Amino acid sequence: MKETKKKQIAILGSTGSIGTQALEVIAQHPQTFGVEVLTAQNNASLLIEQALVFTPNAVVIGNEDLYEQVRDALLPHDIKVYAGERALVSVMEMESIDLVLTALVGYAGLLPTLRAIEYGKPIALANKETLVVAGELVTGAARGKGVNIYPVDSEHSAIFQCLVGEFHNPIEKIILTASGGPFRGKTRAELAAVTKAQALKHPNWDMGAKITIDSASLMNKGLEVIEAKWLFGLQPEQIEVVVHPQSIIHSLVQFGDSSIKAQMGLPDMKVPIQFALSYPERLAAPFPRFNFLDYPQLTFEQPDLDTFQNLALAYEAMKRGGNAPCILNAANEIAVAEFLKDKIRFLDMPALIAACLAKATFVEKPTLEEYMQTDAETRRLALDLCKSNTVH
Repeated sequence: MKETKKKQIAILGSTGSIGTQALEVIAQHPQTFGVEVLTAQNNASLLIEQALVFTPNAVVIGNEDLYEQVRDALLPHDIKVYAGERALVSVMEMESIDLVLTALVGYAGLLPTLRAIEYGKPIALANKETLVVAGELVTGAARGKGVNIYPVDSEHSAIFQCLVGEFHNPIEKIILTASGGPFRGKTRAELAAVTKAQALKHPNWDMGAKITIDSASLMNKGLEVIEAKWLFGLQPEQIEVVVHPQSIIHSLVQFGDSSIKAQMGLPDMKVPIQFALSYPERLAAPFPRFNFLDYPQLTFEQPDLDTFQNLALAYEAMKRGGNAPCILNAANEIAVAEFLKDKIRFLDMPALIAACLAKATFVEKPTLEEYMQTDAETRRLALDLCKSNTVH
């Protein structure tokens, strides 16, 4: 019997939460997947460990100061080692890559994703910021090259799964579910005093620090709203957010005949990761099974936009268009970083983002160069506002 060729995966951000879980999925299906490229920014020791287990063709360490450490460890194992942002982008040209999983955090995912698309590589997208920052540019490039983008976020994977077999039917609206994070139901007065440690405790999901803070502030849901617009070709009014604390229904699609499809399951990122890697196949896996009797009640409520202003800011940026979502994302990345350093308070984050949206240069139809300028300008502006204490 002829052996089926393994699908060779490049994982951008292999040492983060999504990257490590993707490697667990790949390890469960060694006949189906191979690892061609692994990349990390700073976690050299874990990158080395992963490379020794999965024997990729090449690895990239973003922090050039760590190059020698990685090179020396992998030299005896015939694994190519590169370093720096430029290498991260150029390695996407490798002909042996069948699919690129972009699991980088934040703006860093944009350029390598664009390069992968340029070279015709299908994308499994876990880096929502790529579409938030430059959705029109990225989706336009993907259409031009005939490249498929498979969503990895649990919510967008849910929508994608609901649309399988329905691609010819227009969407009336989608409903993105949100857990509400650790501060669901709290007032602004209560949020004024919350700590970093409290914000990092998500009730349902185990994620990296940046996405966990975004979830606590509802910015994660705001970024997902913008991502959904570009992934599924929607208007802002077609995207609704509903708080669903149990995180069992991952999202829903409503069609023109009033029917609603929902995708359900226990909160486990390995499920959408595997679906994106294996589509159109559904591979058997030992993931825990959902039992309705364990969840006799599934509840839903409206998001509180007055208390959690980041979600409202994301809708505002999406409706404004142009480079406004890029401004939103850059300001948020600085806001989260400063909050994690205890430089600003929880409620200072939306104030900082709103200030940047008001002050940064607006461009209606940005080029890639203008997106890059917007990102840099907004980060400078956000840091200046933090230093001058004008967001307190």
